[in-house]
Amino acid sequence: MRGQNILTARCGWARFAAAVALAALLAACGPLREIIAPTAPAMSGQWASLLDEIRRFERGIGFDATGNFADVANDLSAFPFCGHAPALVLPWSYEDPAIRWSNAESAEDCRARAPNDDIYFRKLEAQGESSTPVTGAMLAGKLDRFVYLVLHEDCHDQFELPYGVEESLCDFVTHQAMSAFAEQNYSPLSRERRSIRRYAETQAELAQATVEWYAQVEALYARHGRGEITADALLIERTVLFSAAEQPLGFARGELNNVSLATNMTYSRYYTQIGAAFEANGRDLARSVTFFKMIDAGRRNGGAAQQQRRIGEARSAGFLREQEGAIINAIGAAARGAGNPR
Repeated sequence: MRGQNILTARCGWARFAAAVALAALLAACGPLREIIAPTAPAMSGQWASLLDEIRRFERGIGFDATGNFADVANDLSAFPFCGHAPALVLPWSYEDPAIRWSNAESAEDCRARAPNDDIYFRKLEAQGESSTPVTGAMLAGKLDRFVYLVLHEDCHDQFELPYGVEESLCDFVTHQAMSAFAEQNYSPLSRERRSIRRYAETQAELAQATVEWYAQVEALYARHGRGEITADALLIERTVLFSAAEQPLGFARGELNNVSLATNMTYSRYYTQIGAAFEANGRDLARSVTFFKMIDAGRRNGGAAQQQRRIGEARSAGFLREQEGAIINAIGAAARGAGNPR
């Protein structure tokens, strides 16, 4: 998935397991909070025209063509997903095997599968890397969200990076692309331009806030891991943290827990590092897309094992941290070179 900032979804269990995302679709893939904006096109001719404009913009920044959003799925509204994990475990990301993902048609169904765990249930609008159609939920949503979903899902088709890196990358690229698209296609004082830019700016702020709140929860779990506090004390203190974080992170009351936080974190963890590489590339979006494609190609051509892109893979959080860290270090090193040409 690609995420609430962030969530995008991959559904049909094999596809869904490949990217519970969502984000933002979290996000499209990371977790997203709606803001007031013009509604998305309701008729096929209208959305087709908007999609053509977005695709024309994508070609200008170096995106390859994708098979996404080629038609409308009139019989499909959205993709539901359900995740659950033990309350005493803070997952690293939505790929952490501590989280069990499955299909569920309702929050009640999701809760029934793990009555003692943290759960996270959502219905999301798109599934990436699967020639996803335009769904009813997309057409019933807002213009800013529609633009986000198309750009974010198409971004995922440009790379084959581990999702823990690619979610942050595609959210950052999408937010920058949204603002640039709005400037190119709408007048300065138009409602459309203001809403699209506001959406991108708000999600960028949420990404940073997610990193900060996750760090606080992570520190609390580290205290428990060192035996400094009991399990009961951990659960009491995290309840206080989650209650304080709900509004800053845009969650509804009672929705924030280890699973929803870790899912959103997947879209946010490397947002700052990706932004630094964007700065090193002169804040040029097309140049940055080429830069990240170079990183991706270098990783694969250098003999790195192909990523097994399934969330259900039995990999440890330690493996994910090590794998993602190596790629982020490579991005940083290459960005320093890009910013200091010889």
